[in-house]
Amino acid sequence: MGAGVLAGLRVLELGQVLAGPFAGAIFADLGAEVIKIERTEGGDDGRKMGVPFRNSDSLIFQVFNRGKHSLALDLKTTEGIAELNALAATADVLLHNLRPGVAESLGIGGTEMCARHPRLIYCELSAFGHTGPERLRPGYEPLLQAFSGLSSINGGPDDPPMRMGASLCDQGTGMWAVIGALSLLQRRHQTGRGGIVNVSLLETGLSWAASKIDALMNQDQQPQRHRSGHPDFVPYESFEAQDGPFLICVGNDRLFAKLCKALETPTWPTDPNYADNRARLRNRDTLVDAMNAKLATRPRAEWIARLEAAGVPCAPIHALSEALEQPQVKALGIIQTVPGENFTLTGLPVSFDGERPQISAAAPALGSYKSV
Repeated sequence: MGAGVLAGLRVLELGQVLAGPFAGAIFADLGAEVIKIERTEGGDDGRKMGVPFRNSDSLIFQVFNRGKHSLALDLKTTEGIAELNALAATADVLLHNLRPGVAESLGIGGTEMCARHPRLIYCELSAFGHTGPERLRPGYEPLLQAFSGLSSINGGPDDPPMRMGASLCDQGTGMWAVIGALSLLQRRHQTGRGGIVNVSLLETGLSWAASKIDALMNQDQQPQRHRSGHPDFVPYESFEAQDGPFLICVGNDRLFAKLCKALETPTWPTDPNYADNRARLRNRDTLVDAMNAKLATRPRAEWIARLEAAGVPCAPIHALSEALEQPQVKALGIIQTVPGENFTLTGLPVSFDGERPQISAAAPALGSYKSV
């Protein structure tokens, strides 16, 4: 693949740890020039987040800062702010996830920067949002999963609230920042003016829970936790075969008939307790117990082969190491060797004209970029 789809775009990132740096990494992978502005002493806290991996920096720093430049500036000095403004005059996007109120105290808040640089697209990533009584509160991923209610819908009915394994709020907020910036970029093509994008971990968490929230608000339906299951489809969850768990996802009555044929349970499709999805919802426990008893009689691979041949969606539950060994995962080429390095990182989950954007370089050394 040649130049990235965002080649020619200049992005300034004042990012710390995850949400802001992830937005910058997306821009970098898509071909934009990303200049990461870091503190002169120590830089991004993400550099020390975990054990040393390369050049004393952590692996997590490599993950979220590949392909960028690093410029060390002291923004508490007049000279540092002047250099940032000089760069902003040439930039298309400025994004930050500084602690709420810090940008304004430095004179680089959104209103001031957009007045000074009318074409600038200014992205502010916060924990709790840009308005409301909690707008000045800082926050981290698990706090916002808890505050937004996401933790309360994860796990099974008897489990305590639990954090989801991936940083959905942080990374989702980075994604929304990029979506917002590209939206304003399109508007700028028409008006010549930039603007301010506000995104937050709280709003991202609420958006991921939207179907649960909307059911609660409109139908007074409290979220039920089903571990791997689905509140509106049965059977649609994990089952135990003779030698391990796997998922079966039956999203309509036609698939249920195919499932019953593969399971050799010909009476189920006409049984009033199971004849349609709403009946199965009412009799979830009975059906799931019967299926587990049936599926425990044969190995997982045998069941998966039978179900796939019948056209029933199913999959083994892999450990990450198992998933990475799958021919389909290898064929996608999403695991990329970093140019000039002996380690790999996971690329973006998007391709253009059949080609995935390639990671261009490892994360930068602190202060290795010198502005002109």
